[in-house]
Parts: sequence; structure tokens; C-alpha cells
Amino acid sequence: MFDIKENLKKLPDTPGVYIHKDKLGQVIYVGKAISLKNRVRQYFQSPKSMPAKVRAMVSHIEEFEYITTNTEMEALILECTLIKRYMPKYNVLLRDDKTYPYIKITMNEEYPRLIKTRRVEKDDGRYFGPYTDVGAVNQMIDLLNNIFALKRCPTKKFPEIIKPCLNYHINQCRGICNGKVSRESYMQDVAQIIEFLNGKTKPFVDMLTEKMFEESEMLNFEKAAEYRDYIEAAKTITEKQHVVMLGIKDLDIALAISSSQKSYVVLFFVRNGKLIGRENFAMEGTQDKDELVCEFLKQYYSENPNIPYEILVERPLEEAGLIADFLSEVAGRQVKITVPQRGDKRDLLQLAQKDSIEMLKTIDERENNQRARRAAISKEIGNLIDLITGGLPDGRLEQSNHIADLGKKQIAEVQESDNQAKEFRDYRVEAYDISNTNGVDSVGAMVVFEGLKPNKKEYRRFKIRTIEGPNDYGSMQEVIYRRFKRALEGDPAFSTLPHILFIDGGKGQVSAVQQILSAMNLNTAVAGMAKDDKHRTRALVYKVYGTEEYEEILLKEHPLLFKYTGVIQEEVHRFAIDYHRGLRGKRIQGSALDEIDGVGPQRRNSLLAHFGSLERIRNATIEELCMAPGITEYVANNIKEYFD
Repeated sequence: MFDIKENLKKLPDTPGVYIHKDKLGQVIYVGKAISLKNRVRQYFQSPKSMPAKVRAMVSHIEEFEYITTNTEMEALILECTLIKRYMPKYNVLLRDDKTYPYIKITMNEEYPRLIKTRRVEKDDGRYFGPYTDVGAVNQMIDLLNNIFALKRCPTKKFPEIIKPCLNYHINQCRGICNGKVSRESYMQDVAQIIEFLNGKTKPFVDMLTEKMFEESEMLNFEKAAEYRDYIEAAKTITEKQHVVMLGIKDLDIALAISSSQKSYVVLFFVRNGKLIGRENFAMEGTQDKDELVCEFLKQYYSENPNIPYEILVERPLEEAGLIADFLSEVAGRQVKITVPQRGDKRDLLQLAQKDSIEMLKTIDERENNQRARRAAISKEIGNLIDLITGGLPDGRLEQSNHIADLGKKQIAEVQESDNQAKEFRDYRVEAYDISNTNGVDSVGAMVVFEGLKPNKKEYRRFKIRTIEGPNDYGSMQEVIYRRFKRALEGDPAFSTLPHILFIDGGKGQVSAVQQILSAMNLNTAVAGMAKDDKHRTRALVYKVYGTEEYEEILLKEHPLLFKYTGVIQEEVHRFAIDYHRGLRGKRIQGSALDEIDGVGPQRRNSLLAHFGSLERIRNATIEELCMAPGITEYVANNIKEYFD
């Protein structure tokens, strides 16, 4: 039994992080302190002066832990890490999981490429963004690649003798692999692209206009029309980046707003003096605007390291200095958090405030519509679970008892909580599919939907180990067994249990899954997603509770459930087939070389690294093959004979 009073006496007078837990051992709050001794004791003093939220939290604290640090900065970093790991109930949480595309120039390569990415890394690349319009990003990359015929392939070093790829033959690449382009002239083009992406569009458009007139004078009207289209596209793209503010580089504006239902932080992006977009992020835990902004800055920018030079806020923040130091450390340069008082930045802040007020007028309506859709699908799934399980609370109670061995009082609390939440909840739906080619490279896939949205962090893949040949029933049984066995063993990656399983298939697949669940003493609702002759979702198949009979729910009679099931079925099929294709590609590429006498793993890797693909190895001469490290003339002859 944890004695809170005794453990309060042991608290050190040093910086650190404290962790509050409830009677089930779940983390309900993570906080930081300059003095752990003083801060943690405050929670267990008179509750009269405490806010209602803090009083509610303290009533659930059964024990606490703490981790000491050397400085308050270290405590802040650790606090961010633990909040992201545990997502505690009483912390202010950033609930949106959005990532935005950037345009990246791979400056760490001899001939840089222009690509789209959602990850910002410290790799000497040049990043531009974030952009909120994905279509504009794709259009911009296509435009610049087409105009400058940049290198498209990821190969960094080419062998001396190589056949150009298709991009060269259709004039989408200038033949860099053949050494036909000097690095100096190539980098001049890259410099023009950087200027364009930095917002200096006039030189770029002038260059295109000049080329258009040159082609027109030479009577190459088709080519001239092509440059005309490029000019229009360039203007269209740059028009999407508006509100130019001279003298401002990269900054963000963070504003907190609250509707009648939710709190948000609205983030405006300003890059190279241009307001390029706006996004809103749902927050939970408080409606205090200063606290919302502070927690948002810590959680958002620790996950999005492309941090601007300056962040504008509406009013001074208590932790502004500490957060600025933290962000400066993450960014590797100085980052300022300021409240502008005059000038262009003040005008920009007021523009953002005005826009936020307008957004707030419609946000309630959007939230109500979204909530109505969530409630409707929740009712459909809840009714389906009741139908399949014979009216058990949600199909997970017996599992909770079996896995966690909860006491009777705790089980009653779980059941009471389930009954109260049943009116509207985001059910966890796990969907499964098997993919193979005539039983080869057989894999299983698990996708997770919580309410209307997929939770991609919870997706799992399984390589089939015990089943040989095209046996979907056996493969599905293996996947289900491994998934729940990992849960029974306490594996954190599988600890969250589903309310219902959606299986790709009909009566046979449902029966196979039911056999495994019964053998493991688990009571989880199972529905099969049956298709029609045109491979479209037709019905949900389930076993009638307490019998050996199976029935169908025709989805055409349930339009919302029909659409929801179709989305889930397409997603699990995509996830399974992507994994299968990846394994099949690796096997085909590896096995073709492994079958050649004298080629083992080391020589196989050497060949692939040198030539870049199996096709280039196939087309290489004996002399070219001998140029690869470790390849003798004898082995080269064997390779040539094999492919010939």
C-alpha cells in the first residue's frame, strides 16, 4: 500500500518531473517543477483554493512517482516526452495528429533532387514549408522538375557505363547518369529554384517569358505554348501564398480560441514574409488561453522541428522564456516568443485575430455535424456489438477480467463506466485481411478505426509463419492468435483491446476466428465483411449468439454502416497488399541473384549497390560486371549465363 504522507517527506528540493497515478496504476497527470518538494506537496493541502479540475484529479491520485533532473530545462524536455508517451487524462493535450508537406532539396547529394516530404531531418537538406495545400505542393514540384529536367532517381553515384532510364528518353532528365551535365550548370538551376521557393518569383517568370518568345520567334509554337502554360502555373502557385509583409522572415502566430464545445489553438504560418496558411488544433484539458498556448508550443514544436525564427502570441506567457530556450535548443538557433506592440507584426497579429473570430462562427456548426456523424456510427456499431454478443456490455469486459485480473469492485466500476458511455463512444474496430500470391509471401494486416477515424499508430503487420500454401482460414487464425496472445502476455503494442473485429471474408473466416477466440476464452464480437460478385462490400456476416447459426446484415439497408464498412475494408486491403508486394519484391530481387553459382549475400549486395537494380545487372556486359567490388571474371560469366 502506497503511503502518500510518508512519500511526501522523501521528496527532494530539486528540479524534476512528477507522475500521478490512479488506483489502476494508470498515469493521470505529468508535471514539472523547479522544486519537487514544494510542488507535489501543494496537491495534498487544503482543496478549497484549488480549481475544480485539480480537485477532481487529486481525488483519483493513489500514488505518485518522480524523476529528478539537473535543470528546469531538462525537466521541461522530460515532461514533454512523458506526456506524449502516456497521454494523461488531466494534462492539457494536443489531440490533432497532423503533419504538413514540405518541399525538400537534397543538398547533401552531388546532384540535388526536388521532393515532397513530411519529415524534417537534420541532413543538410533545404526545406521549404510547411504547406497546407498538398495539391499546390505536387503542382510546384512537377512544374520545377519539368522546367529544369532535374534528376529524379535516388541513386547518388553511378557506374561509368550505364544505360539511361526512361526519364532521359522522354526529356524529363538531362542524362546526369551519363555525365552529360556539369555540376556547375546544374547547381545554377538549383539556385534559381531556391530563389523561386523563397518567394522571388519575378526572375523565374521573366526567364520563362524569355524562353517562350525565343521559341515563338523560331516558329516552335507548341514549345512556346508549353512555356506559356508554365508561366500560368507559376503565377497560380504563387497567388496561393498571399499577404506579403516586408521585413518579416519565417514566423508563426499561435492564438487560442474556445467554442461552446471545444478549445483550439489556431496556428498561422508565415514564410519569407508571406502568410501561406492556417490550421486549427483541438486541445483538451483546459479553457485557459495562456495554458493552452504554452502546452501547444511545447507539444507541437517538439514533434515538428522546422521551427520558425519567431512565434507571435497575443499576451505575455508565464513560461515564455523557458519555452523559447527549449525551442532554441531543438532548432539549434535562437527562437523568440513575442507579443508585437506596433508595426507590420502587430498588423499581422490583428489580421490573424480577426480571421480567428470569423472561423469561430462556423466551428460550432462543423463540430455539431461531426459529432452527429460520430454519434450515428457509434449507435450502429453499438447495436451490432449487442446483436453479436447477446447484449454484453461491449464484448471486452470478460477480456479485461481475464487479462488484468481485476477485483470485483473494479469490474463493477468498469461496467458502470461502460454503461454510462454507451450512449456515445468511439468504438475501437480492428479489421483484418490476408494477402498472398498462390500462398507465397503470405501476410496478415490489422488496421484500427476509433470512431470515424483510422488510428494508424495502432496498425500492425504479420508475416505468416506456420501456414503453407493458400490457406486463408489458417492464416487468419494464426494472426488472431498472435494478436491476442501478445495482449495476454502484456505486450504494450497490443494491450488496447477491440470492441469488435471486422474480418475480410464471410462465414468461413468468421468461424475460423471464433474458434481461436473460444479456445482463448475471449468474448469479442466478430463480423465478416462479405463481398458481391463485383468485389464490393455487400453484407456483414455474424454468428447468432448462443447458436451455431450464421446470419447476414444487408448493408444496402444501412447506408451509413455500408459506407463505414466499405472504407474499413478498402483500408485493410490496401495495408495488407502493400506489405505483401514489398515482401514479394524483395524476394524476387534477392532470389534471382541467390540462385547464381558464386553469388552469396555479400556479392549480391555489392552488385545491387553498384548497378542500382536487377535490370541493370541483367543488361550489363562481363566487363561491366567485373567492375563491381568482389566480382571475379568467373562469377561474371556465371551471372551472364544465368540471365542469357
